[in-house]
Amino acid sequence: MSDLHNKKILLGVSGGIAAYKAAEFARLLIKQGASVRVVMTAAAQEFIRPLTFQALTGNKVYSELFEADAQNAMDHIDLARWADLLVIAPASANTIAKLADGYADNLLLTIALATQSRVALAPAMNQQMYQNPATADNLARLRDRGIALWGPDEGLQACGEVGPGRMLEPVALLPCMLKVCQPGRLYGRKIMITAGPTREPIDPVRYISNRSSGKMGYALAQAALDAGAIVTLVSGPVCLAPPSSARLLRCQSAEEMYQQVMSEIAEQDIFIASAAVADYRVDTIAGEKIKKSSEQMQLSLIKNKDILAAVAGLDNRPFCVGFAAETSNLEQYALSKLDKKKLDMVAANRVDDAQSGFDVDFNALSVFWKEGAQELPRQSKTQLAIALVDLIAQRFELTV
Repeated sequence: MSDLHNKKILLGVSGGIAAYKAAEFARLLIKQGASVRVVMTAAAQEFIRPLTFQALTGNKVYSELFEADAQNAMDHIDLARWADLLVIAPASANTIAKLADGYADNLLLTIALATQSRVALAPAMNQQMYQNPATADNLARLRDRGIALWGPDEGLQACGEVGPGRMLEPVALLPCMLKVCQPGRLYGRKIMITAGPTREPIDPVRYISNRSSGKMGYALAQAALDAGAIVTLVSGPVCLAPPSSARLLRCQSAEEMYQQVMSEIAEQDIFIASAAVADYRVDTIAGEKIKKSSEQMQLSLIKNKDILAAVAGLDNRPFCVGFAAETSNLEQYALSKLDKKKLDMVAANRVDDAQSGFDVDFNALSVFWKEGAQELPRQSKTQLAIALVDLIAQRFELTV
């Protein structure tokens, strides 16, 4: 059986002289057993005709956002759902810029916005365009969103100049494709991830909570899915769209999260506790809104159950990863948590910095385990989650 057997690859072709390479790339993908459909921009059709791809793939070539014969005029949604992977090769400077800014003014860009599949780009442009700061910024933004960048290569270009910007040759792109389509390191493993804050009610309109946005936990869920895991996401109240392939269990309070976790933890191989669970709850919740009647008000608080400690204390427990959000003495508190709760790993981050931690898109982590530690430098939470999940997979493999 070939390496891409039954994989559904959507090949996007944008305008540029390198469009001719896309035909050879499509042929190699089919030879590896993939099912290939092609979407072309209008500019791409100036360099190579759709009939070439139709003959190679045996499938209709798509180019128009609105076609009279398209079912329900929804080709962009159907194709976005169909694909296991969207690869844009060549990806021109114009297409890259529009992707970075979220444009949807042609069929290919609309599919890129609508798909929940992995997206990869093979940049191709003049060396000066590639080295322009605007292009560098656009590529950095796309990379931070988890889009894979394959290339470019360096060498003699069609314009006669020499430098970076050549699209990788199809034979060089194929290993990139095979690597993405391989079963991930956590293939078939069951992972439960908690994410977001909890809300502890005071009365019908007020609650105690924290600044957690859930972004890190949701990024971890997507990274675990990309690594082949079967993911259950136990989420407190957040304003995020969950990964479509994750099983979502919603909750509000720490007690509700505890019940959701404990009801299914026996089936899990790995437990990642990234939620910022409230340590305390109000002893007695008022049945009606508390009126503002005095200068001071006292609340009696009691401890919530420690979800992570409860899971780590099970006889047949999963591999347990905790999070430690600290404002000082990061390593000291993280190692104390690792030992006290008998965890396999703990990921610690400072939350007294406006540039990382809660409710931002970037973070850095110091990861500790009994035998060692590793620093994961500041980067987007999407990329950080990929690095952390890979590290968890490495440590987990040593226990099974």
